[in-house]
Amino acid sequence: MTDESSSPAAKDQPRGPLALAMLALLGLVLFAGFIALGTWQVHRLGWKRALIAHVDARVHAPPVDAPGPAQWPRVTAATDEYRHVRLHGTFLYDRSTYVWAATAEGSGLWVMTPLRRDDGSLVLVNRGFVTPEWCGRSGSCAPGAAGEVTVTGLLRLSEPPGFLRHNDPAKDDWYTRDVAAIAARRALQDVAPYFVDEDAASEARVPHAPKGGLTVIHFPNNHLSYLITWYGMALMVLLAGFFVGHSELRRRRAVGSD
Repeated sequence: MTDESSSPAAKDQPRGPLALAMLALLGLVLFAGFIALGTWQVHRLGWKRALIAHVDARVHAPPVDAPGPAQWPRVTAATDEYRHVRLHGTFLYDRSTYVWAATAEGSGLWVMTPLRRDDGSLVLVNRGFVTPEWCGRSGSCAPGAAGEVTVTGLLRLSEPPGFLRHNDPAKDDWYTRDVAAIAARRALQDVAPYFVDEDAASEARVPHAPKGGLTVIHFPNNHLSYLITWYGMALMVLLAGFFVGHSELRRRRAVGSD
């Protein structure tokens, strides 16, 4: 006996109204979702390009005075990150902190030294990169310019604790430039909520000093590939809908001709 439900003719029967409605609903949801995701990436692409252009303009602008205590509450990433700033003051070399770093120069340390400004406030300055052997991590050899100095560099916001490697203030082992934690470990008061990456050509440069000007400014921008992917998926849903519709029409014509 032949099972008619498994015959080629039975399998080629038109779909019922409920099945077609479910397929249409699924197609509409997927299409609308992919279009929404693609459109969101279009906006993100415009935002990222504007951000890159804005930061590039900040980096290459003439230096301006770094924000003072009255301005600290208004310092944000959107308005101040990577701003080219200028500082006047005196370095407190005996309060330096060394933070592990991986740079184009290799693995080593950032030298974070507080600078006391004329108003008494402090700003942590990343004076630059040194090898792990530099000064025996004591800061006693060629620490930098004596007396009052002028420093120029890029304003950076405090870095949060690392995800894989955690700062250990008790052991003076640092992996991120966490301003608040460093200030607490060094018993520093009235410290700015940001730090400054010193320029390579800063006036505070002296022979054998840490190498500045190594700030890496990189903003991943994959939004174009993402929007192409989402719009491509929407197009695939349309093509699948066309295929299903064409197949359904063919089935109904075949039934009508019997």
